[in-house]
Amino acid sequence: MKSTADGGDPEDTVDLRLGARLAELRAERGWSLGDLAERSGVSRSTLSRAERAETSPTAALLNRLCHVYGRTMSQLLSEVESQSALLVRAAEQPVWEDRSAGFVRRSVSPPHHGLRGELVEGRLTAGADIAYDRPPVPGLEQHIWVREGELDVTVDETEHRLCAGDCLRMRVWGPTRFRCAGPEAVRYLLAVVLP
Repeated sequence: MKSTADGGDPEDTVDLRLGARLAELRAERGWSLGDLAERSGVSRSTLSRAERAETSPTAALLNRLCHVYGRTMSQLLSEVESQSALLVRAAEQPVWEDRSAGFVRRSVSPPHHGLRGELVEGRLTAGADIAYDRPPVPGLEQHIWVREGELDVTVDETEHRLCAGDCLRMRVWGPTRFRCAGPEAVRYLLAVVLP
């Protein structure tokens, strides 16, 4: 995982703050690593390495933890970024990258206290394929608008092919999958609204 919004070394502080926040969330609930492993389906060693920032968590791992903690990924990432502002300049929009999955995520309008919606830009490299076994928050409303390329989105075993200009809206209760369907990278905007 990489975050590059601040222009500094992306690995130094964001990974450390994210690991510390994950450890805080577990401690707030009084859970051991074993308890969290049982709830999330992630091994204790993987959880421990993520909390100590010895490894950068993947999008799929963060999704599982967000589900357990009842947060969207943007909410979790915003907790380790600087204070949210009402106006977010392009150069200040946090960027998070899962290089192993070929996924780049820009928080165009990060979560803000008291607001239920956010806007995210996603980019998948050619052939990238990301599967989530559950939503971070059950009943999450999403609107996916493809700007460039082709995107296959699978929701509850139904696959939707989206081309540039197409928009898919859905309420997420179960597994989803995002796959770059074309020979070129795909860029899309994702509006996320908490239930």
